[in-house]
Amino acid sequence: MIGLSAQGLRVVFDGFVAVDDVSFEVAPGASFGIVGESGSGKSTVLRALCGLASTTGQVRLTGREGLPAPGSKAFRRQVQMVFQDPYGSLHPRQTVDRILAEPLAIHGIADAEARIERALDEVGLGAGFRFRYPHQLSGGQRQRIAVARALILEPQVLLLDEPTSALDASVQAEVLNLLEALRQRRGLSFVMVSHDLAVVTHLCQRLMVMRGGRAVEMLAAADLAAHRVQADYTKALMQAAAGFVRAAA
Repeated sequence: MIGLSAQGLRVVFDGFVAVDDVSFEVAPGASFGIVGESGSGKSTVLRALCGLASTTGQVRLTGREGLPAPGSKAFRRQVQMVFQDPYGSLHPRQTVDRILAEPLAIHGIADAEARIERALDEVGLGAGFRFRYPHQLSGGQRQRIAVARALILEPQVLLLDEPTSALDASVQAEVLNLLEALRQRRGLSFVMVSHDLAVVTHLCQRLMVMRGGRAVEMLAAADLAAHRVQADYTKALMQAAAGFVRAAA
């Protein structure tokens, strides 16, 4: 199993500091969550981890010797990302078969036929979906295809950017349970971004709270569930997650 280390991540867009000196460790086979309000920088952290955003910090894989360096093709094969919008992340004019075959072709991997069938089986769809287009799938099915595309290269680290926020509530639990089953079966390490504290508490063992591009607090998911938090901002997030309660007239 492989873990991930991020040290001193700093991302700047046109003079705006989106992420400022963020550091954390994800143990091999562990699940790590990043929470915060919109604009806190949590999704930018994921993009920095996989090379979609330039950072002056250090990102490296951990767990054994001889692991690929960040930015290399081998690193990108080990670290894959599932995006928030399952429709926007899939090419509308490509079939599922073509979508899944493309990363295999980019990385020069043979036995595409067997890998595509295995990936579809793993996400609970099957070969009957191979030649459908994204518009012919439900939101939950599209996100399963996005997960299959990420897994087809057999990575060790999966970056999840709000993977269920665009789905109906009835489908969210199915996708979350699928992700957890895949993590345990494959020994994957997860880094998940979410604004939903309940989702992170369910799926992640440890988490980082972000605000204004900086880390506010690190804590175990069990501590969050038991309301054992220190930062006032984390307490405010928990109160907001509890929902609005109308005062008695």
